[in-house]
Amino acid sequence: MATIVARQAASTLARLSSSRISAQAASLIQRRGLAGAADHHGPPKINCWQDPMSPSKWKEEHFVLVSLSGWGLLFYGGYNFFTGGKKKEEKLVDAAH
Repeated sequence: MATIVARQAASTLARLSSSRISAQAASLIQRRGLAGAADHHGPPKINCWQDPMSPSKWKEEHFVLVSLSGWGLLFYGGYNFFTGGKKKEEKLVDAAH
């Protein structure tokens, strides 16, 4: 009987100490306040294909992708223009052989 009472007392003590620790841990958790993504400033952003002539309305990631693609095409086209592109080298085959 004494062991049963001792076990119950130990489990009650463990529960009480763990609840105090969890209460202390909960008070140490930092709250983010107004740093959430739900706070929008200005008009909502749209996809780049919905209004392709207004980059200021695009979502940031769409603007980055379209801008990088445009710069890549510009550099590639400039490189091909100034280097003459791929030149095909033709070999003449002698028909006599």
